[in-house]
Amino acid sequence: MNLKIAVCVKSVPNPDQFSSLSLDPVSKTLIREGIDSVINPADLHAIELAVQLKEQYGAHISLISMGPQQAQKELRMGLAYGPDDAFLVSDREFGGADSLATSYVLAKALEKAGPFDLIILGNESADGATAHVPSQVGIIMGLPNMTDIVGFSLDENGKTRVKKRLQGRYAIYEAELPLVIGVAKDINKVRTAGMRGVLGAKNKPLTVWSVENFEDLDKTRIGLSGSPTQGGEYHTASFGREATELKGSPEEIASELSNIIRPILGRE
Repeated sequence: MNLKIAVCVKSVPNPDQFSSLSLDPVSKTLIREGIDSVINPADLHAIELAVQLKEQYGAHISLISMGPQQAQKELRMGLAYGPDDAFLVSDREFGGADSLATSYVLAKALEKAGPFDLIILGNESADGATAHVPSQVGIIMGLPNMTDIVGFSLDENGKTRVKKRLQGRYAIYEAELPLVIGVAKDINKVRTAGMRGVLGAKNKPLTVWSVENFEDLDKTRIGLSGSPTQGGEYHTASFGREATELKGSPEEIASELSNIIRPILGRE
């Protein structure tokens, strides 16, 4: 068996720096300037599963991502774990996409780079955490799909056993390829990308596609304008408290304080 596997990878702001993130007041999108980017943590587990299958059965693994040009750094890091090539969909017109617009573009990229026997995604992203994308990609592509996967095995006939987490229990499903799955972080332990992998990743193919590379792209379904989910008004919570300074003798302060408290307690 020689599988063709795609792993969708997202470049996200470093979770350790989330406290420094802010929103653009007009577009309601994240302002990432000055914030380091990393591979979405759940996506590392998707890569690990793909590499394990490659070691067991032989496979060609492609990384697929939509993001800014800077996301090439995260894709190179992803390639260091063992995948064979990467595709980045990057264009200003894709910016500001919600999960559905993102899923549409990823589906188009997967169709262009594929076909694939297995498409693996991290179950959710560290920044949005909607867990929508795995199912939306599968639905758009017309493929069976499952999310919150904590176990996956494949036999030599191409049949899979998929362990899915439900509320308080688990369910085991059998499915045939092609298949789209969203994996949870506890599905495996991610290996360390060694120096040999990091150096080798520099020479692996990385293709960048823009809007012009897609002949049948429906532009009404991409970017901020093509996103049915739009940011509304938001307000920054204030955790300060108003203060009143009481002056005078202790007796005068006590009397004034009593006058303030009594109405609050309903004892006027």
